[in-house]
Amino acid sequence: MANIRISASLSQKDREAVMEAIATIKEKLPFLIDLTADERKSLPKLGDKSRGFVIKALQVATQNPDFLPRSFDVNEMRLDVELFEALYPVLLSLTQLQQLVDDTLIATGSEAYIAALAVYNYAKASGDVSGLDTVIDDLGRRFTRKSRKAQPQTSPI
Repeated sequence: MANIRISASLSQKDREAVMEAIATIKEKLPFLIDLTADERKSLPKLGDKSRGFVIKALQVATQNPDFLPRSFDVNEMRLDVELFEALYPVLLSLTQLQQLVDDTLIATGSEAYIAALAVYNYAKASGDVSGLDTVIDDLGRRFTRKSRKAQPQTSPI
């Protein structure tokens, strides 16, 4: 097998520890919410370009609350800004971790698939080895395509 990018294993104990760590993260962030796809689309997004705007607006609201309607909750705005700022580095770290897990999963899956193809091709090329015919046929099912049903012919009227 050529180009092995990763050769590692994850013990059951380590996997359980990782899953516990993920559970701990969820436990420490009990306020996380799950938006629908429509909610995601409809909400205005706060990105890097707008962060400064939001922080300045909070400063203006804090220093000059007189022009705001009584229903405007400056403290709630402050909590939202503070939570956003606190979660932002967490998101960056989790995004990086997810990318590493995704890339590792893709690479290991690819290596496993390439190895399986080699096994299948070697088994096919070996000819009649007792007992392999059934296994080769079983492995070969991965490559069989479903035939399209013939469209019924309609006679012209």
